Amino acid sequence: MHALPITAFSSTSIKCEWKKQLAEAISSPAELLRQLELEHLLTDQIETNSSFRLRVPQSYVDKMKKGDASDPLLLQILPTMAENELTGDIDPVGDLNAMPSSGLLHKYHGRALIITTAACAIHCRYCFRRHFPYSDAQALSSQWPATLGYLRQHTDIKEVILSGGDPLVLDDTKLAALCRELETIPHIKWLRIHTRLPVVLPARITPALLAWMKASRFRITMVIHANHANELGADEIRALKALQSINITLLNQSVLLRKINDNTSTLIDLSHRLHDAGVLPYYLHLLDQVQGGLHFDVNRENACQLIDNMRDKLPGYLIPRLVIEEKGKSSKTAISYI
Repeated sequence: MHALPITAFSSTSIKCEWKKQLAEAISSPAELLRQLELEHLLTDQIETNSSFRLRVPQSYVDKMKKGDASDPLLLQILPTMAENELTGDIDPVGDLNAMPSSGLLHKYHGRALIITTAACAIHCRYCFRRHFPYSDAQALSSQWPATLGYLRQHTDIKEVILSGGDPLVLDDTKLAALCRELETIPHIKWLRIHTRLPVVLPARITPALLAWMKASRFRITMVIHANHANELGADEIRALKALQSINITLLNQSVLLRKINDNTSTLIDLSHRLHDAGVLPYYLHLLDQVQGGLHFDVNRENACQLIDNMRDKLPGYLIPRLVIEEKGKSSKTAISYI
């Protein structure tokens, strides 16, 4: 595969464009539905007063089909009255009980996760951290020395994961400085970044981002989050190939979502598109049982049938592992296929 050089992303306009797009993200359901010619949905189906507000970049909206209330990208981000159902859990994966220092999660052996920011470029309605108390639990705050101290003391930690929110919402100066501080801890070998931005805001993959990542001593893995092939157009694939060109390992984790990707052909198309972009399908998550998101749930039996169907039509390396995250477990739980 021909690698794209970093200079393919070197214009000054691209360097600044992602911040402009982020600042101009749509936050009004009425404006979103006006653009998509779906104003009629505002009458009784849309939640306009949710505390978990709509947020979606224009570049992501541009991939949606106008007039289609069932568009799989729209369904992921549009707040509906179904979110007012109070069943479910505000801490579905047990984050709050695995936090030895503010914003630092240590659930699994050999790995620790840093909550870098509360901000995201997009608010996915099924987000398992939609109720997370970010104001009290961010690592990049006055608690940062305590976070570094904990990491230094725990020599079993070989990998640090940057999460959020979305770590790529932070600018490159802050991210590079964070990386340099982590590099001073000898036993940390690997850096993993969990991000949706290459999928929802591909302009974020800038020369500055590529430069500090290429210069790092860490072996860097980036885990992106795409749920549907329609999310990966030419711009997104170009951004992912730029990351691949500097030897970033690219993995994808999806969430199995009712009426969005809960059919065999959709999941196969996603695996094909990811492969075209140089990304390996990694996890397919059963929905975390978060309050406000249970209308997206797909049961285990149907999920297993989908994976079994994929096995008939795809090579093994394009079939994601079906998993669920359960409170108190020392790893994700793999779901046995039928």
